[in-house]
Amino acid sequence: MTEIRNDWTKEEIEKIYNQPILELIYQAATVHREFNDPSEVQVCTLLSVKTGGCPEDCAYCPQAARYHTDVKVHKLLPTEQVLESARIAKENGSTRFCMGAAWREVRDNRDFDRVLDMVKGINELDMEVCCTLGMLTESQAQKLKEAGLYAYNHNLDTSEEHYDDIISTRTYDDRLDTIGNVRKAKISVCSGGIIGLGEQHEDRVGMLHTLATMEEHPESVPVNALVPVPGTPLEKQPKVSVWEMVRMIATARITMPKAMVRLSAGRVRMNQEEQALCFMAGANSIFAGDKLLTTPNPEVNEDAELFQTLNLKPRKAFKNGEPAVEFQQIPGAN
Repeated sequence: MTEIRNDWTKEEIEKIYNQPILELIYQAATVHREFNDPSEVQVCTLLSVKTGGCPEDCAYCPQAARYHTDVKVHKLLPTEQVLESARIAKENGSTRFCMGAAWREVRDNRDFDRVLDMVKGINELDMEVCCTLGMLTESQAQKLKEAGLYAYNHNLDTSEEHYDDIISTRTYDDRLDTIGNVRKAKISVCSGGIIGLGEQHEDRVGMLHTLATMEEHPESVPVNALVPVPGTPLEKQPKVSVWEMVRMIATARITMPKAMVRLSAGRVRMNQEEQALCFMAGANSIFAGDKLLTTPNPEVNEDAELFQTLNLKPRKAFKNGEPAVEFQQIPGAN
C-alpha cells in the first residue's frame, strides 16, 4: 500500500522525476490504479467571466494590460450568460465549471457580489463550481464557501526560486497566503503550475516539492504547458515536449496520489497518442471547450472521439453522486 506523504525531500522528488521515462510511467500508473479508477477522467469547463486589463505583469499572460496582445478586454459577463454557459458545459459532459476573472485580487464590491450569485446559480446545477479570481482574503473565501463554491484555483506557476523572473507584482508568499485562506474556509484547493517558462528541471521539482509538502495536498493539481502568446515576454519560448509533460504528471501522481492531476493548457498542441501517454502517467482530469480563458483548447467533439478511442468516461461530480452526462457518440469513432 502506497503511503500518503507530506514530508517529501527535494532529493526524493528529483530522484523520481529523473528516472528512465518508461520506469517513471510504470511507477506512476501503478500508484494511479491504487487510488483512482484509470478509466475515469474529470471533465471541466473554464470560462473567462472578466477578460483582460489585469494590472499584473505575469510574463506568460496575454491578459496583462501592459502587454500588446490580441486579447479583447471585456467587463464581468452578465450572470445569466454565465449560467447558460454552465448549462451547456453540463450537457457536454462537464461536471466542474470554473470561472476565471483577470483581477489581481478580489475586492468587496458589486462585481464580487455578482460572482457570488454566479456561484450560487451553478451550484444549483449540481456541478462542482470553481473560481480563479486572484488573491483572496479569509473573509472573502468564507463568502465564496457560503455561496456554495466547491474549489478555488490559485496556481504557484513555478518554483519559488524562479518566480521573480516571471512575476514582480505579487510574491510567492502572497500565493501561499491565498491558498491558506482557501483551506481555512474548507474549500477544495486547485493549485499547480506552468512548464516552459524558461525554468530548469530543478524548478519543476521545486514547485512539486512545495505542493507535495503542504499540510494537505491540493485536491487538484493542474499541469500546464506554456502556450506562447505574441506580445508577451515569453512569446518566443520553445514548445514543451510531451516527455516533459509526462515527467511532471507522473511525478505529481506519485507524490500526491489522491490528487486530480489535470492535463491543462497546451493540450491543443498534443495528438491523441501524446494525451494517452499523459493519462497513462496519471492525469485524470482535462478542460473541455474551445478555450481556456484566452488560449485555444481542443473542441468538444475532438475530446468525445479521444474518450471513445481510449475507452474513458467522464468522472461524476463529487457532490451529488449522480452519473456524469456521457459525451455524444460519434459515428465511425472507435
